[in-house]
Amino acid sequence: MVENAKRILKRHGFEILLVLPMSLYILGFTIVPIFQSILMGFTDEYTGALSLSNYTYLFGRPNFTQSILNTVATALISLVFQLILGLGIASILKRQFRGKGLIRSLVLMPMGIPTLVSGVIAIYVFSTSGYLNEVLFRLGLIQTPVQWTRGGVLGVLVVVVADTWKVLPTMVLLLLAGLESIPQELYDAGEIDGASRWQAFRHITLPLLKPSITMSVLFRAVDAFRIFELPQVLVGQQIPYLATYAYEEYSNGNVNASGAASTILLVIILVFALFYLKVIDRGEGFGVED
Repeated sequence: MVENAKRILKRHGFEILLVLPMSLYILGFTIVPIFQSILMGFTDEYTGALSLSNYTYLFGRPNFTQSILNTVATALISLVFQLILGLGIASILKRQFRGKGLIRSLVLMPMGIPTLVSGVIAIYVFSTSGYLNEVLFRLGLIQTPVQWTRGGVLGVLVVVVADTWKVLPTMVLLLLAGLESIPQELYDAGEIDGASRWQAFRHITLPLLKPSITMSVLFRAVDAFRIFELPQVLVGQQIPYLATYAYEEYSNGNVNASGAASTILLVIILVFALFYLKVIDRGEGFGVED
């Protein structure tokens, strides 16, 4: 065994040296904290024994279940909206037209804006005296200002719109890369066979774009479910989310309850990823057949 280890080090020593810093970083700042949070969630704050007391405490709170529903609803609505809008914009940017460089720069601009700054910009738009109410008032559509961020469905939609504006460039880039990898010859052959644009999109674009769609959805789903800054800035505790709930519990000194809330969030992300890969993607996005 020692000889095998020496042989591996001799043959792949340089590669191991290159990978080691990143591996240690992931282990120390990702994997270890995740397991520590899970352990904290199952540890009683007073006795130190393994217990479900933190979960009993959380589900006994009046707005914790609502925070789960808000998190799931916002994530799913955001993913669908961002996927449709991102695919439409990516399809436009794939074409050649005058001013394409300027349009692409405008689309990608939100990537360079910090999330907290995006939240402040959204406040200027959606606050009671914001730009949106001003426009609606001047158009005669409202007589009194709409309280967009007070909570309820309107508050969730505001978070969805603000999140979409911030992360849409990432979705566009991933989908655009997939679109540009599809050979033009396939579309030319479909046109010769009399295929309409919709038929070409359905039978050529979508099947070949599925790996990019899968990557985009899973990549965005992780951020969508653990959304934190925008709800914290826009709606505060009027609309609780799992990430903001975990933060509030941590701020109040309930570290173990915060770990339990974070564990529930982790489980939701894993369940969504497995559901998408098994039921919707069925292994086709990564080229794996059952």
